[in-house]
Amino acid sequence: MQLSFSYDRKKVIQGLRYHFITRPEIRILVILVNVFAIVAAVLFYMKKIRPEPFLLGSCLWLLMMMTFWYILPVTIYKRSATFKDRFSIFLNETNVRLENGRGYVNWEWKQFAHYFESPNFFHLYFSARSFFLLPKENMTAEFSHELRGLLGRKIEKKVKYK
Repeated sequence: MQLSFSYDRKKVIQGLRYHFITRPEIRILVILVNVFAIVAAVLFYMKKIRPEPFLLGSCLWLLMMMTFWYILPVTIYKRSATFKDRFSIFLNETNVRLENGRGYVNWEWKQFAHYFESPNFFHLYFSARSFFLLPKENMTAEFSHELRGLLGRKIEKKVKYK
């Protein structure tokens, strides 16, 4: 299977958001901040606490959302030259080969820890923080179906962090 692609800025930023939201530590942080904000709001409404804890919870929530939704994805996009190149990827039963104008890299399937699919990308993970985004933009429905089958056979879909 072969695919040529380049990255669209808006879709990459959205894909990076999916990456951050799927991280277990970020999910736990979101839950804790939301619980703190709700408890503080209820206690403030019952006049058990002063407004500062409620404001702190609200500010933490806003800061966290701005960080994970805007600041981190845009920063990573700007720092990475990868998202500005044009690539060709070749997938077969033994390995994955990624090429661009400057060279190529071969990955064996066992190098991938897991994968997941978002609306615009297949996220192929080497580790918890190292991954490759494969855009769906130029894929036909048949290609996507074959790719899902290949990924299902070669990579675990479950998210496992070591």
